Amino acid sequence: MNDRYDGYAGGDQQYELVGYDEYGQPVYRPVPQQPAQGYDGYDARQQQGYGYDPYATGRQEPVQPYDTGRQPPVSSYDTGQHETVSPYDTGQQPSVSSYDSFDPFGTGAPRGGGTGATQAPYDAYGRSADTAGAASTGRQPRVAEQTARIPQQAGPAEDDAPRSDRDYGTEQFAFVEDQEAESEDVIDWLKFTENRTERREEAKRRARSRIVALVVVAALVVAGGAGYLWYSGRLPGTASAAKPGTSTPVAAQKRDVIVVHLHNTKGGGTSTALLVDNTTTQRGTTVLLPNSLALTDDDGSTTTLAKSVDNDGSSGTRDALDTVLGTNIQGTWRLDTPYLNNLVELVGNIEVTTDTDVPDPASKKKGDPPLVKKGADQTLSGKTAVAYATYRAAGEAQNAQLERFGQVMQGVMRKLSSDKQAATTTVQTLAQILDPSLTDQDLGAFLAKLADLAKGGDYKTALLPVQQDGTLNANTSSGVIKDVLGGTAKSPDAGSAVRVGIENATGVKAATGQARVVLVNGGYTFLDSGSSSTVQSVSRITYGDAARKADAVEVAKTLGLPTSSVKKGKATGNADVSVVLGQDYKITSGSKG
Repeated sequence: MNDRYDGYAGGDQQYELVGYDEYGQPVYRPVPQQPAQGYDGYDARQQQGYGYDPYATGRQEPVQPYDTGRQPPVSSYDTGQHETVSPYDTGQQPSVSSYDSFDPFGTGAPRGGGTGATQAPYDAYGRSADTAGAASTGRQPRVAEQTARIPQQAGPAEDDAPRSDRDYGTEQFAFVEDQEAESEDVIDWLKFTENRTERREEAKRRARSRIVALVVVAALVVAGGAGYLWYSGRLPGTASAAKPGTSTPVAAQKRDVIVVHLHNTKGGGTSTALLVDNTTTQRGTTVLLPNSLALTDDDGSTTTLAKSVDNDGSSGTRDALDTVLGTNIQGTWRLDTPYLNNLVELVGNIEVTTDTDVPDPASKKKGDPPLVKKGADQTLSGKTAVAYATYRAAGEAQNAQLERFGQVMQGVMRKLSSDKQAATTTVQTLAQILDPSLTDQDLGAFLAKLADLAKGGDYKTALLPVQQDGTLNANTSSGVIKDVLGGTAKSPDAGSAVRVGIENATGVKAATGQARVVLVNGGYTFLDSGSSSTVQSVSRITYGDAARKADAVEVAKTLGLPTSSVKKGKATGNADVSVVLGQDYKITSGSKG
């Protein structure tokens, strides 16, 4: 039997098995051509020597040119490969290898054939050539050989033997299951890819939906905010952007006004301001009133705001302010410096842009750091707020200190609660004894409204302009009196009576009262200039305007003083004529008593 495989039918080329690849498939190579001439002992041995391939795993035995009556040499090992067949038919069976029964594929087919038959080898696909079929058909079975190929190369064509004459191993159909498994893997992969694509598309759709929802919500918020601003009249660029009530005449606007007097319990002196809540325009204002403001006393005499606060009390000063400013003040709030300190502490400190350094009164060394530093947004505690509100540098006008007091009050309004109940609680915590005209509930509710305006930026501070003599000028003060207070300036008529300022330097307190009665009865307007710290023996009368010289002489005569005491000089305060009473001024016994 020949273990060679001709790659093509009718081909002359023969192949021999050289081994198996890593996948268990046989690998072949072309067989060298044998000489056709007769036996040549030298030549045969020579060819036998050269026929040996030391690198081939399955070798062929030397081919015998004729039958010598001997069995062919048996291979020392047979790995299931095929033996070399002599080209001459001698009728003898070839020698069988001692390993002829080896079945490399485990199919159970014996390698050893019966008498007169040679067992066919297994081909590359595990198939066995049936010798019985070959005998019945009278055909020599073709040896299943392959050409040398790579593992992916297809096997040889099927033999023409009937399908029923062949034996099949189960492993020959493994490719069917592999194809089915591969098909399922492909289907699973396609499903996975499809599901992944669908998930991506779904995620994109959800993202687009979220973006659309956010845009819609943002548009609704913007539209709602714009609608609210338009409805409340705060939308810029519209006709309704102005504050509510601005079209209402100034005199018809409703205002709530409270006067607050700051009393400096340590340094002395007072500071006065009006707290105004315009409920029509929804604006708040602190109006600062200089101490030099001229007021009309209860008896018709002219006095200053500072003296009215000290002498006339809250009720008299409130009425005098209503007369001069044309306002309707609802109540008086006396705020001593210790209570201002507590108020600032209760609201949690304030932020003020200070305009100067305030030295520490307790400091005794020169060069010590100031108690309050100049700068923007300085945080002031209760102590530093009081120091800043009452500070007045040497030679500085009283209006500078008054403006600092206004800054502190506005800072308090920004920090005070805008809740009515909370603000009332803050006022009650101060434990003040309030003026009968103002209860703690009324003050708390009023301050809560101002606090709400201050937080919304609808709060300002304004200084009332006052002339040098303390009177009001209709042109300069109309912006505050008319627009903010809604009143009309009614200063005491300067031409009705000569205003005489009296400073007591006699050492006797009763001298002031006596001079007051004499001047008022004489048709003069009395102005109290206070008492001198030093006693003077000679009285002095001065006038600032030369036109007031005759009035000064008449004042001297009215008081019983010599006319030689009249001198041209500077009148104090709002007075047309200033008088310093000395010990030469005669005091009646009734006045002394």
